[in-house]
Amino acid sequence: MDHHRPRRAGHRPPARDGLGSLPDQDGTLQEDYAVAELSGLSAREGWSRGLRLIVRRVKPSRRHLANLTDFEKKTGFKYSVIATNIRKMTRIPGSHQAQWLDALHRHHAVVEDRVRTNKAMGLHNLPSKSFTVNQGWMLAANLAADLDAWLRLLALHDQDELADAEPDTMRFRIYHLPARLATHARRRHLRLAPDWPWTAAFVLAWQRLTGLTTVT
Repeated sequence: MDHHRPRRAGHRPPARDGLGSLPDQDGTLQEDYAVAELSGLSAREGWSRGLRLIVRRVKPSRRHLANLTDFEKKTGFKYSVIATNIRKMTRIPGSHQAQWLDALHRHHAVVEDRVRTNKAMGLHNLPSKSFTVNQGWMLAANLAADLDAWLRLLALHDQDELADAEPDTMRFRIYHLPARLATHARRRHLRLAPDWPWTAAFVLAWQRLTGLTTVT
C-alpha cells in the first residue's frame, strides 16, 4: 500500500490519544478529533523527497478562540500540520499510520514543556563564563525540576490546580508558604497559617511523602 497516496475526499480517520504500540500508551480514540495525510498534495518546490504532511483538526478550546483564522471560524475546527520524513519505525507495528505519527509528535511536544519548566527552575540564568559553573548550575536546575515533578506525581496527582501547576504557581502555593518553625520540648513544630488557602494541600503532600516506603 502506498502510504503517501492522498485519501479519498470526506474520509477523516479518528485521532488517537496515545501510541498504542508503546507500553505506556493505550491508543484510545479521541472523539471530535480527526487526522489525515496530505502527502502528495503540496506542489511547493524545494521540499525534501519523502516528506509527509499530517494534518490534525480539533474542536478549539477557549484559549484558541482569539487566534482562529477565518477558515477555522467557518468550519468550527482548529487545524495543525506536521511535516515529517518518517515512513515507519523499525519493529513498531502501525508506525506508518498518520494517526500514529500524529500521536508521536504530540507526545514529543512535552519536551518543550520540560525545557520551559527547567528555565523557570534556574536555567534562564545561564550561561556563565565558567564551564564548571554552568555544569553545576545545570545539575542543580535539573534536580530541582525532577523534585518538583515527583512531588506533583506522588503527592498532588489528584489535586486539580496543582497536579500540572507551573513552577511559579508551586512556589506561591506550596514552596513559599506562611509558616513559623518553633521548638517545644526538644521537638520542632512547623506552624502553618490556618487561613492560607493551600495549607490543606501542603499537609496532604507532607503526609503522603512521609508515608512512602523507605528505599533500601
